[in-house]
Amino acid sequence: MKSFDVPIVYRSPLISAVKRMRKEQDRMKRDFSPTLLDFGTLKIYLARHFGFCYGVENAIDIAFRTIEENEGKRIYLLSEMIHNPQVNADLKANGVEFLQDNLGRQIIPFEQLTADDIVLIPAFGTTLDIEKKLKDIGIQVENYNTTCPFVEKVWNRSEVIAKNQYTIIIHGKPNHEETRATFSHASVNAPSIVVRDMEQTRELAKYILGEKPVEQFYVEFKNQYSQGFDVSRHLERIGVVNQTTMLASDTQDIADFLKQVMAKKYGLTEDNVKERFADTRDTLCYATNDNQTSVTGMLNTNADIAIVVGGYNSSNTSHLVELCEDKLSTFFINSEDKILSAQTIMHFDFHTNTELITENYLPNKQPVSILITSGASCPDALVEGVIKKLAGFYPASKSIEEITAQFQ
Repeated sequence: MKSFDVPIVYRSPLISAVKRMRKEQDRMKRDFSPTLLDFGTLKIYLARHFGFCYGVENAIDIAFRTIEENEGKRIYLLSEMIHNPQVNADLKANGVEFLQDNLGRQIIPFEQLTADDIVLIPAFGTTLDIEKKLKDIGIQVENYNTTCPFVEKVWNRSEVIAKNQYTIIIHGKPNHEETRATFSHASVNAPSIVVRDMEQTRELAKYILGEKPVEQFYVEFKNQYSQGFDVSRHLERIGVVNQTTMLASDTQDIADFLKQVMAKKYGLTEDNVKERFADTRDTLCYATNDNQTSVTGMLNTNADIAIVVGGYNSSNTSHLVELCEDKLSTFFINSEDKILSAQTIMHFDFHTNTELITENYLPNKQPVSILITSGASCPDALVEGVIKKLAGFYPASKSIEEITAQFQ
């Protein structure tokens, strides 16, 4: 893959050495077991894959290069570049201003922009409507577009489905920037609807099977369907795509379920179900797949707790937390600063969107075993910071430098 110029402040000598060695040992990415960092009284198991992905590094490279090459110009971000507070704070510190918040609410009116201004499109992409507004002002959107190529892949897949007369079902979080962008690109080509989860998919199935009154659909799925959506016609042929950062197993379950629903409705078999259900391959990005599979591999290790590092509004990170929570006590933090002491940790509950304080999170035993991973928008430097903080609670342990040397 292409290499990017990412600020050194986001890099970690330890993590870089670990990733380099694992890549050399497993170039085909068949081994998803974690990497042991054996400090002695502390054992840390790092997930096989974690941290910055291709799309994130691409976005960061473009953003900081744009700042460097356009001194004196006004530079704006449409919304958060990625869902990581440190990266977004660094961009603001370099003079970049945000036009919208994560929900698309305006912070700075578009009317204040001029053709001389620069607007960066975030890695999530944007809607066709917003893109048109910026182009009408005279802003050269294409020059500063950091949309992840794997998000664009979903848009392309949607277009193919649309050309074959299928309605597009998008598995995603309705208010997420990426889902809003994908919905915009999909609905211009075909009737489209967003489903949040399997629970909502089951309700959609009842309309397909004629088990619920048509008029109720427009209330139940308000703001989640395209203009002119006709329940009586537009659910006769369907295909599923997704927000790239969703839980892979959830998307697969939704697709399999809807395929069965269509087969039941129209009396189809595996041989002819394609008449009603588009044969779509999984549209999660490689990093989402690798990171989720790596967590599954990591969870085969006997450990005391798991720590997941990343932005609290990061969809891909929250799904890693979700996987870990099913197996053991898991703490979702956005930096080492949340580890208040060897006894106290402040962590985020994404189910309730609240920060919690937990006492005695580290077991009173030795050695202590901790699983660690991070989201695709989390700098490796933050993960090293967490490791250093934890290692500091075990003074008899090896140093970070000693551990790093083992991988060089």
